[in-house]
Amino acid sequence: MKLADTGLTAQDIKDKVQKYMIETYERFDFLAETAKDQYLYDEKGEAYLDFYAGIAVNSAGSCNEKVVEAVVEQTKTLMHTFNYPYTIPQALLAEKVCTTIGMDKIFYQNSGTEANEAMIKMARKYGIEKYGPNRYHIVTAKMGFHGRTFGAMSATGQPGNGCQVGFGPMTYGFSYAPYNDLQAFKDACTENTIAIMIEPVQGEGGVHPATMEFMKGLREFCDEKGMLLLIDEVQTGWCRTGKVMSFMHYGIKPDIVSMAKALGGGMPIGAICATEEVSKAFSAGSHGTTFGGHPVSCAAALSQVGELLDRDLAGNAAKMGTYFMDKLKTLPHVKEVRGQGLLVGVEFDDTVKSVDVKHECLHRHLLITAIGDHVIRMVPPLIITEEDCDKAYEIIKASVEALV
Repeated sequence: MKLADTGLTAQDIKDKVQKYMIETYERFDFLAETAKDQYLYDEKGEAYLDFYAGIAVNSAGSCNEKVVEAVVEQTKTLMHTFNYPYTIPQALLAEKVCTTIGMDKIFYQNSGTEANEAMIKMARKYGIEKYGPNRYHIVTAKMGFHGRTFGAMSATGQPGNGCQVGFGPMTYGFSYAPYNDLQAFKDACTENTIAIMIEPVQGEGGVHPATMEFMKGLREFCDEKGMLLLIDEVQTGWCRTGKVMSFMHYGIKPDIVSMAKALGGGMPIGAICATEEVSKAFSAGSHGTTFGGHPVSCAAALSQVGELLDRDLAGNAAKMGTYFMDKLKTLPHVKEVRGQGLLVGVEFDDTVKSVDVKHECLHRHLLITAIGDHVIRMVPPLIITEEDCDKAYEIIKASVEALV
């Protein structure tokens, strides 16, 4: 929908949002009207270099032509049905996802947090059915992030902080250990622990990749103790980190993996994939969804996955990630540059506030986000070039210089 078609002004739209919407977001003061590839455009046609990509969603570019075509064609034949009949997009996407990442079964959800809820439920049900009623405990990482529904929020290792504040008691059955500390995770497990749940790169926690020792150690420990390894790839999955899935960097395989964001190419979809044995924890009536596996979202995802794989956007993410991070290390007041592929974080020293950098970049038409006091995070479309990286670098550099 174009602003000109409504007879309204941009300020009219902003006023309606303020009047009618429950606001939990810090709004950028512009109207996003159109988008294409790595750019977002306002109602005046001014371009913003989008290094946020709808929060790591538009990995094959905004309004990717093949994804758009798949959505349009699917809406002409079957826009929605319930999950009792078979549908073509569900079946084709299930095969494509499972065979690509080496998992056995898939269950569709609507979002990342719902995928993590399903992963938690499956792990607990598996543990209780196999070992007894007390085998439901899960250990997650301090400063991790798994979503904003109660189970996923409780799994988020930020007690008394962030998304947990003000909501009363969290869901019982979770413990937290320091990220990348293998011994601390082992110590946090008890005889009632059924799973360890981890992000291969902590995004909201400040862009911290897992070490090889940590990830391999967790896999070995879970195998030794008869526990499950749950990997949250909601943000890292589907070529973002330079591999199709981030767990592939470590030469391991999870028992359950969650995904969302980039999977749908702009359409809402989430999923978990599990091994054959663990997937049997879900049977008729044990879990369900009205919109999960939506035909239009599955058609979009099938096209999106094809684009990511056929164009080797994992390879481009690895190449551009290295190039971009090397440049970012030369920024003024940089303390550390961290990342994996095109999931990139820059930590500044105490003289630079990340939120100020974010707003200065916005003023210069670059979209990034801030984490905590001193870290900026970037998750651009995986189609970006060296020229795009150079442009983003120059804007960030000018923004930092304007602040100090």
